[in-house]
Amino acid sequence: MALKFGVVGTGAIGVEHMTRLSTKLNGSQVVAVTDINLEAAKKIVAELNIDAKVYESDLDLIADPNVDVVLVTSPGFAHEKTVLAAIEAGKFVFVEKPLATTAEGCKRIVEAEMAAGKKLVQVGFMRRYDKGYMEMKKALDENFIGEPLMVHCAHRNPTVADDYSTEMAIHDTLIHEIDALHWLLDDEYESVYVTYPKKTKHALSHLKDPQIVIMRTKSGTVITAEIFVNCRYGYDIQCEVVGTDGIIKLPENHSIGFRKESKLGQHILMDWKDRFIEAYDVEFQDFIDAVLKTGAPTGPTSWDGYVAAVTADALVKSQESEKTEPVTLGEKPSFYK
Repeated sequence: MALKFGVVGTGAIGVEHMTRLSTKLNGSQVVAVTDINLEAAKKIVAELNIDAKVYESDLDLIADPNVDVVLVTSPGFAHEKTVLAAIEAGKFVFVEKPLATTAEGCKRIVEAEMAAGKKLVQVGFMRRYDKGYMEMKKALDENFIGEPLMVHCAHRNPTVADDYSTEMAIHDTLIHEIDALHWLLDDEYESVYVTYPKKTKHALSHLKDPQIVIMRTKSGTVITAEIFVNCRYGYDIQCEVVGTDGIIKLPENHSIGFRKESKLGQHILMDWKDRFIEAYDVEFQDFIDAVLKTGAPTGPTSWDGYVAAVTADALVKSQESEKTEPVTLGEKPSFYK
């Protein structure tokens, strides 16, 4: 038996996932596709040589009884409408982050899913499926270093596009750490603060870079996170948890060591896709297996998407106010416990 996917959005990440579902994974098939650019969608289907129907709209695709799962890889502003329509139709949903571009939109999806009475949605926070993060999670769950006291992490990019903004450092970049640390610590955020060190000469005039984020959880763990998106030297993800009885660190990405031209070193990745390519495969296979075997996805939920959105909004508010801002979530619904 195979899960039949309808893909909404055939940009770069959509094409990557279509290829993954069609050629690399077990139990999946792409049967329908749509994009705002229909000619581009038709071209992609032909290039990938898949037997998929091209629809004029997401609503037409969702209405296809042959579609089991709606894979949402369209621009973020379009996610809420598609996800809500898929839930109403009783379809499973895999949606790339963000779940929606506002916390209110995420909350509407949470409420629609609870009204449907069944978990249907998984959000594409792929770091939970990275081998290094999974090893850290296991160590924390087993109390290997005792109680977590502090977390130090960094998200560094070599460069960003000219239209990248100071707010995007939160909503597009740190959003992965927001979810991953919420999951790793199994703790809720209480307050957040953003400050700016000396600006790099490589950042454009409109962009504040780097940024330092401080987040405090309800249990008292303090997180310091560096966002530096013009570091130049490579794509570098760091995470260290300091506990009462020891420290654990995210492993360095594997690469060969070299001796050349009187230098001893290792190569550093430049592309985020290369760093997490295996995590994407594991993520989707887990989604497929869970739906086929248990009838519901078991990965990051709509509530996790809401938590990330509320926390990100509080951080953006702190960027503007230059003050500590509270993270106000409300009680986690029993539906997601």
